[in-house]
Amino acid sequence: MFERAALKMITIHLQAHDPAQAPITLQAQPGQSLMQAAVDTNVSGIQADCGGLLTCATCHVVVSGDWLGKLPAMSSDEDGMLAFTAQTREPGSRLSCQIMLTSELDGLQVTLPASQY
Repeated sequence: MFERAALKMITIHLQAHDPAQAPITLQAQPGQSLMQAAVDTNVSGIQADCGGLLTCATCHVVVSGDWLGKLPAMSSDEDGMLAFTAQTREPGSRLSCQIMLTSELDGLQVTLPASQY
């Protein structure tokens, strides 16, 4: 009988826009998007209105410093959609629906914007 190897869960740290709020730590499976992991665990602050179809920008996050270099390059579609975020775009701004979780992103740190609308 074939047994599937257990996938190592990835830890993600989300910080609310207000640093006085406690960070949220979640566990996610490799291969899913950061947006889906946040939605699956009911993280408030990621609305994901379009469900990950890259048509809304309500899953905006700001990726912390060194983590940006571990992400794949942003597509032109994602870059264009970031013009529609409710909060001012920052150098680390990304759409969480476009961040596919891999073992290299274990420990990823992102900040949630004050609002997605």
